[in-house]
Amino acid sequence: MEGLVGRDVFAAFAGKRALITGDTGFKGSWLSLWLAELGARVTGLALPAEPANLLARAVADAKLVHHVDGDIRDLDTVCRTLAAAQPDFVFHLAAQALLRRSYAEPQATFATNLLGSVNVLEAVRRTESVRAVVYITSDKCYLNKERYEPYREDDELGGSDPYSASKACAELAFRAYDQSFLGRRRDLGAASARAGNVIGGGDRSPDRIVPDTIAALEAGRPVVLRKPDATRPWQHVLDPLYGYMRLAVALTRDPYRFGGAYNFGPDEAAIRTVDDLARAIVRAWGHGEIVHRPDPAAPHEATLLHLSSAKAQERLGWSARWGFERAAAETARWYRAVHDGTSPLAVSREQISAYGRELVAA
Repeated sequence: MEGLVGRDVFAAFAGKRALITGDTGFKGSWLSLWLAELGARVTGLALPAEPANLLARAVADAKLVHHVDGDIRDLDTVCRTLAAAQPDFVFHLAAQALLRRSYAEPQATFATNLLGSVNVLEAVRRTESVRAVVYITSDKCYLNKERYEPYREDDELGGSDPYSASKACAELAFRAYDQSFLGRRRDLGAASARAGNVIGGGDRSPDRIVPDTIAALEAGRPVVLRKPDATRPWQHVLDPLYGYMRLAVALTRDPYRFGGAYNFGPDEAAIRTVDDLARAIVRAWGHGEIVHRPDPAAPHEATLLHLSSAKAQERLGWSARWGFERAAAETARWYRAVHDGTSPLAVSREQISAYGRELVAA
């Protein structure tokens, strides 16, 4: 976006009120910390943090966020939280984000990812203080045809598994609310954001490559890969989060121009296999063994996915800054530092600071 540099984006949050749904999750805890470091008054709405999410617990212990325990499936809770917070910015990240769990709990997945998201949109509609809402879904919202061409924002939505389908439905709900209600307000900008596979410190979710790899390395066990040849657009968590922040600020400047849907993915060099990522993590950790053990009983999961971020680059001036090797190295360094006794808050702050310095200096 013309004239908007990293320093302007960071300054735009100082003294402002931000509400984050899913603040106790992986991306939500990083965004909560980052916005608090920038001087924003952050309110979080989510289920209580899982014991393994050390970063979310550290943010809570430091009282950096006013956290509200609540379920986005409860409309009254969502509306009361927004009414009390009176946020300028809303970042919607709360979700049931695990593919395997979506097969085991399909109704709960749709209830959270679709109906819970509708509740957030409804609460935004009722809250006049909101100036920008960034509604995060997933790159899995596209109807995956296992093609090499990257998916663009106007490609067909869909999904053959409950998780992907729920995210496609959430995008349709956003479009309906935006065109019917939110877009009619001149003082409110709204956009949806679809990120590629995100890695970084603090993620302990089951059945994900980085948490599983780290758990094996910490225990001295071999890293077992079920689908080593599956490719994904890997990126460090700070890259899409900066994209969300940049988008939020753009929405306050020109809601009409910057509304719509945006992909936030890495460049083509970061589209690598699961085996590539596991080996990069092992190298950065310092030692470890990798074994391939395909699981024929595993539920269906797409093996090929690639996003085009041309729209975010052209309209917002955003692009991923930390390439594949840097993203993997910083991820492994976070876990290794915490494993060796460093505070999760300290290493996270250090990485946020380094990313910000590099951004401002560019």
